[in-house]
Amino acid sequence: MSDGPGPWDDYLAAAQRLDAVRRAASAAAGEQAATAQAAQQELTAVRARLAPQRARLVQDLGVPEARLIPQPAEQALAAQAVAGGPTAVLAALRQARATADAADAGMLGPGPAGPLRPWARNLLVYGPFAAAVLIVQIVLYLVAPSGSLPTYALLCGLSLPLLAYGLGWLTIGFVYGGGPQKVDRTPVVGAVTCLTPVLLTCMGVGLLAFIR
Repeated sequence: MSDGPGPWDDYLAAAQRLDAVRRAASAAAGEQAATAQAAQQELTAVRARLAPQRARLVQDLGVPEARLIPQPAEQALAAQAVAGGPTAVLAALRQARATADAADAGMLGPGPAGPLRPWARNLLVYGPFAAAVLIVQIVLYLVAPSGSLPTYALLCGLSLPLLAYGLGWLTIGFVYGGGPQKVDRTPVVGAVTCLTPVLLTCMGVGLLAFIR
């Protein structure tokens, strides 16, 4: 009877070590698979969160699409953050979703007002000039002799809206111009706004004539 371990004992020890290695490798692979699946779910959630934010920034707040494209430095930082495998990818995606949640809270909560859209911004310029045209037309209608009313109406109806439109055009360029991009003066909005006083004056004169 042998005193030391024989070949059979060596075989059993080696088989146990191999089984331990196999179990450890299987557990690591299962953990990585679960982490990869969780990372895929996080990626889907982040994409779903970023899509409406991107649409709001571009359509509602007028942010250029080019400003939403990651720059090379940002891409390098992102690549470094996910270089550690599925676990690092999952952590980076969770951080991205937390940032998107904070951005949603900031956009929906009280905060500084975003820039006005070009037509609304320009309406604040064309509107006062159009109001001045309306006031001048009313004053001229009140002080003009009755026989000269058609002449005054023709002169005011042609010259004052054009003057208001031109002044609004120049004011928009002076106030909002000077940047790298061409300023949008929204000419249709300006023309409609500046012609509105003429329409209102004609309606008022017609109504007074009908009443009298």
